[in-house]
Amino acid sequence: MAQNNNQYALITGGSMGIGYELAKLFAKDGYNLILVSRTQEDLEKVAQELASQHGIKTIAIAKDLFNPKAPFDLYDEVKAKGITVNVLVNDAGQGQYGLFVESDIHRQLDIIQLNISSLTALTYLFLNDMIIRNEGKVLQLASIASELPGPWQAVYHATKAYVLSFTEALINELKDSNITMTALQPGATATDFFNKAHMQESKIMDSRMSDPAKVAKDGYEALMNGDDKIVSGIKNKAMVTASNVMPDTILAEQLNKIQQPKDNNKKE
Repeated sequence: MAQNNNQYALITGGSMGIGYELAKLFAKDGYNLILVSRTQEDLEKVAQELASQHGIKTIAIAKDLFNPKAPFDLYDEVKAKGITVNVLVNDAGQGQYGLFVESDIHRQLDIIQLNISSLTALTYLFLNDMIIRNEGKVLQLASIASELPGPWQAVYHATKAYVLSFTEALINELKDSNITMTALQPGATATDFFNKAHMQESKIMDSRMSDPAKVAKDGYEALMNGDDKIVSGIKNKAMVTASNVMPDTILAEQLNKIQQPKDNNKKE
């Protein structure tokens, strides 16, 4: 769409999975893109693909958002290019599978840095610019995990609970502005997330997973509509609805059964 030709969407985790599918939707609607992930080669490939297909401008910026400095460096680099970010998509996020006490605490702290601290910093930096203009949109990748205690992924579920609560609070703070913020809550989705989290032995791998393109479409439409949040998928909507009436102890036990190793005696 021609009216978006001068607008930029910045997407973290934009080279694969839900982030990549979101990038395709923004590109189709004429948004220029700033794609961010850790690997420059993967970013360049996607950037060139979308630029050639849709006639948009694309910028690939490799940043490791596990690094506390990276969000600030990313913001400075974008500002130095004189680019206004009209839409911020905080898609980047990872998890780690296993019992918490048997996990690598440094890896878990890295996940908190990526899923919480970097997301918070990027939101703060780009939201301040949006407030000056009184214009902008933010899409935060939460998860149905944000509504459920998650044995075998305790830290990941907790980080997504933060993202949802943080987003809901900011939606209220922004209610009198022309800035909208949307939380996208998918369930288990067929992306590389599970490989990075070393979840191959989890029972959840045997379940039917959502299509990342469908999840992205749900999130994109909700964002453009200015919706506060969207749970993607009928099964996931039912799970979230049930979570609002069931005791947390029962929810946690259900998630334990879903996420525990296929071999019950196997801990990792």
